[in-house]
Amino acid sequence: MKGNPSIHGRGSNYNPKNRFERIERVPEPPEPDEISSPKTQFLPDTSRSIIAYNDSPDVGFAASINPYRGCEHGCVYCYARPTHEYLGFSAGLDFETKIMVKERAPELLRNELSGRAWNPQVLAMSGVTDCYQPIESKLRLTRRCLEVLLEFRNPVVIVTKNHLVTRDIDLLSELARYQCAAVITSLTTLDAQLASLMEPRASRPARRLAAISALSDAGIPIGFMQAPMIPGLTDSEAPAIAKAAARAGATFGSYVPLRLPYAVKSLFEKWLEEHYPERKKKVLGRIRAIRGGGLNDPNFHSRMRGEGIFAEQMERLFRLGCKKAGIENRRPQLSTDHFRRPVSCQLDLF
Repeated sequence: MKGNPSIHGRGSNYNPKNRFERIERVPEPPEPDEISSPKTQFLPDTSRSIIAYNDSPDVGFAASINPYRGCEHGCVYCYARPTHEYLGFSAGLDFETKIMVKERAPELLRNELSGRAWNPQVLAMSGVTDCYQPIESKLRLTRRCLEVLLEFRNPVVIVTKNHLVTRDIDLLSELARYQCAAVITSLTTLDAQLASLMEPRASRPARRLAAISALSDAGIPIGFMQAPMIPGLTDSEAPAIAKAAARAGATFGSYVPLRLPYAVKSLFEKWLEEHYPERKKKVLGRIRAIRGGGLNDPNFHSRMRGEGIFAEQMERLFRLGCKKAGIENRRPQLSTDHFRRPVSCQLDLF
């Protein structure tokens, strides 16, 4: 299916077919003067649990919480887009305009942390979609989850590309007192124009660097992640990104090369055609070179680093940039030593 011209404020401009659906609806193409950004819908998610578990050896956490499904940031490359297909939606515009909201997330989290089955461990927030996407400024679900985590003193690591994280410095600072908080800011590029095209509703690079500075000043362990690092487009920025992050106060860093699962392949290809046609062949060729000839590699370990000479060059460039900037590549060790169940929760166990 052909996409429409670029829609302002959206990373994708059409809905590719859901891989689980047998029937595809193909709407009539709109007239040029009819093209506008569809309004975001916020739909209730009736999940009865909030902590998700994984057995991946290469993501750095085993348990995570996501107050939202789908993400209005609209990053065109997002590996999480295909998860929306499990809900009957598309990985395209649906992913960034139909946001599932877990309205009971804080209550569910309290219940699960209170239970006998909970083994205190680090929880990740934004394991799938950004917990600080725009609607969080109104709904405050992430903040309320942090309040629960602070009450239990359960450690949490947050990954975000939104300056909104600075709103919760008070809670994160208190958690950090018990070695229970770390934040990772996603820095894909320092080019504001590229970021606006690729990550239309996320904070611009300067705002993300400002967030790093504010969190660092508050004594909260803060790092950066160049994710995704896009070969042939943003990989050469690795030293500059590391330098900017270090100047802002980041003390650790990591990177993940781009991979394009399922429908994200066509979305990214069309995005390149529209915005960087002269680089399309090189970018896709480099992705295939580090992904075994394809545009995606789902295998443990290699999916997070890629393989081959170009993947090795990307890693060397990133590590050299971090070394020159004085940034370590190891995250701070968070602790469960201070975990506690409030008295009311302990009584409920009997």
